[in-house]
Amino acid sequence: MKLMPLPQRHLKCGRFELDLSVPHIMGILNVTPDSFSDGGHHHQVNDAVKKALEMMQQGATIIDIGGESTRPGAAEVSLEEELCRVIPVVKALSQYEVILSIDTSQPEVIQQAVLNGAHIWNDVRGLTRQGALSMAAGLDIPVIIMHMRGEPTTMNHLDQYENVTHDVMNEIEQRVQDALIAGVKVDNIIIDPGFGFAKNAEQNFELLNEFWQLNKLGYPILSALSRKRFIGAATAQSDPQARAVGSVAGHLLSIQQGACMVRVHDVREMADAIAVWKMMQM
Repeated sequence: MKLMPLPQRHLKCGRFELDLSVPHIMGILNVTPDSFSDGGHHHQVNDAVKKALEMMQQGATIIDIGGESTRPGAAEVSLEEELCRVIPVVKALSQYEVILSIDTSQPEVIQQAVLNGAHIWNDVRGLTRQGALSMAAGLDIPVIIMHMRGEPTTMNHLDQYENVTHDVMNEIEQRVQDALIAGVKVDNIIIDPGFGFAKNAEQNFELLNEFWQLNKLGYPILSALSRKRFIGAATAQSDPQARAVGSVAGHLLSIQQGACMVRVHDVREMADAIAVWKMMQM
């Protein structure tokens, strides 16, 4: 593991600006009935808003709203259903002073979300859906390009790598180049190595140990390993909700290697860890 500084730049998110020289917490808000850790907990708009406000109070500067489970084996959600899940929550939260990220691969969903107050597109499929590249360019908003192979139904069979870090970086770089060619602005690109997506436990830990190498690509980095199965493998915790400490440790290792955003379920615990890390930087 190699310690790396965070980016000395700002990210424009609508009326907000994020100082990327300090780490930011992206609080996970799944408005789904079937997400692996918290599915069904925030399916109603009032419950989702309550959870978002709680995460903001605990230290989240970004709320990531997702209407489709992308856990291994998850079935696809129709466009109409995803819109029904996501847009009412975006409308309700747009009145608050918080950056809203939308965890979707559907161009139509992000378009409607931005019209209703969202700021960031978090796409686990890396802008591979039809029309995604042109939509990202046209909306002119920050977009998180994540590494994944296949779909949630097939990704567990696509974890063959010669060198996982090298291969992930090459595949992310290709998706970034496609985005740039399509007209996405370089200052709008964030990358995510996709922990848990088409990677087994050993590969995830190898990628975490070599996370610093992602800085060579030259883009801000999001780390998203909260409560994932490989954290449970290390901590012998089969219950995702019992993986908070392991998740915080993994995210802190990511921050030390250059991640400027961490996507988490356990906001208060992560905020405490970052507060200690900040004291060590003084």
